[in-house]
Amino acid sequence: MTKFLIDVNLPYKFKLWNNAKFEQVRDINDEWTDSQIWNYAKKRNLIIVSKDSDFSNRIISSSPPPKVVHLKIGNMKINELYYFLNSHWEKIEKQTHNHKLVNVYFDKITAI
Repeated sequence: MTKFLIDVNLPYKFKLWNNAKFEQVRDINDEWTDSQIWNYAKKRNLIIVSKDSDFSNRIISSSPPPKVVHLKIGNMKINELYYFLNSHWEKIEKQTHNHKLVNVYFDKITAI
């Protein structure tokens, strides 16, 4: 089963992320550095979901694990973000199966 690690820069306990497929950095240690988050995800073969470009920059020159989903959707109201992610999550998750980086924009999803 694909499992995800949700970064602290994203809303905590979205209904979408409230199941066994998702871990929250806030539940582990919300003061971790990006390197600590990376190493935790690497050891557990998790996919990091973040708005932080540091993770996508790092995966470009690395081999998974971890993989990264970079949300490049700007600022949205919580309800808009929830609707957007619910509408697109299946496609986002599917892209993680064969790609190390999935970039999610408001109008498209690209994968490397």
